[in-house]
Amino acid sequence: MADFLHKPTLAGELVTLRPVTEDDVPALLPMFGDPEIARLTGLHTRFDEPALRKWYGSRGGQDGRLDLAVVERATGRVVGEVVLNEWDEGNESCGFRICFTPEGIGRGLGTEATRLMLGHAFDGLGLYRVWLEVYAFNPRARRAYEKAGFRAEGVLRGALRWEGERVDAPVMAVLAPEWAAGSQVVGSQVVGSQVSGSQVSGSQVSGSQVSG
Repeated sequence: MADFLHKPTLAGELVTLRPVTEDDVPALLPMFGDPEIARLTGLHTRFDEPALRKWYGSRGGQDGRLDLAVVERATGRVVGEVVLNEWDEGNESCGFRICFTPEGIGRGLGTEATRLMLGHAFDGLGLYRVWLEVYAFNPRARRAYEKAGFRAEGVLRGALRWEGERVDAPVMAVLAPEWAAGSQVVGSQVVGSQVSGSQVSGSQVSGSQVSG
């Protein structure tokens, strides 16, 4: 059975993924105040700092999801988060999402962070399927997910209502056999004993829409 209480630190060449904490909130705040990130993630709700501190401070005790901070190795700065959530134990499946602050977008960090988390999902947690939704008006994120190994499966039509218009949400996924056939991260490692999901007050914080 997948052990989500075991929170990992995963190191790549560009980024390190480690358990997110309440102390990361100041660095992540720009992710929640940027209008373009709100659009790309379909975020209708606004969160204040106390609510975010409560949310991120509780991530370490979650036994059905994994929330990791993305740390840029060159600067040591937290530039985003990557999450496994919506765990379906019986079907060995999880949802995936990733989001970056404006500082972390467009710098090639997202593909490595995605592949590190996928490596843990399949090789560490023993999952069979990892899936996501990406809105149709975010082709850059879709290309990044394809590069990381995700394949298109179908479309949730009109899934998002944004500024009076309906937006489709393509569904993408990676399966364990596909990952084993050639999607493994080269040169990544698990740090220490840690090997490789966000909502605030029941509302989703951000979706699988923003790629670095």
